[in-house]
Amino acid sequence: MTKLVVTLALALFLMPGAYAAGFEAREPALAPILNARDLSGTSRSLADYRGKVVLLNFWASWCPPCLREMPSMERLRVKMAGRPLEIVALASAEGPNDVKAFLSKMKLGFPILLDTDGSNTKRWKVFALPTSFLLDVKGRVRYVLTGPTEWDEGEALKIIESMLEEPSDQPK
Repeated sequence: MTKLVVTLALALFLMPGAYAAGFEAREPALAPILNARDLSGTSRSLADYRGKVVLLNFWASWCPPCLREMPSMERLRVKMAGRPLEIVALASAEGPNDVKAFLSKMKLGFPILLDTDGSNTKRWKVFALPTSFLLDVKGRVRYVLTGPTEWDEGEALKIIESMLEEPSDQPK
């Protein structure tokens, strides 16, 4: 019986339309360090995005649920143009050639960072892909989602909108 339940749960998670159950709200805590390079080799950190709400998505080009949610992240980027939201996708334990091959098929306008050695993935305690973190304008982790979602609608969009409406103590 237990084997059947586990098999059904796994099948539900892997179904093309299956999405994560919901966001885990966290007590605001400063995000772990993030040091990565973009595809041009430029070093990036979370300080580059301070003053914005950040959607940090850990993904991989071999992960079907990761790839299914990417178009919704791009739609969210377009929908939120001009607002203080930054979407950052961190390719977990992949090299630039795999990521570039993927990007040749799917055009994305948000930054793609490389975590070739998986050190950021470990530091952030990511155990499943995709895993996403929503950070507030002060760089604090506020929400975590393990699994894919449609970022430009429903619960995800409501949370992002509410974070964008929060007062900012950041100087303009």
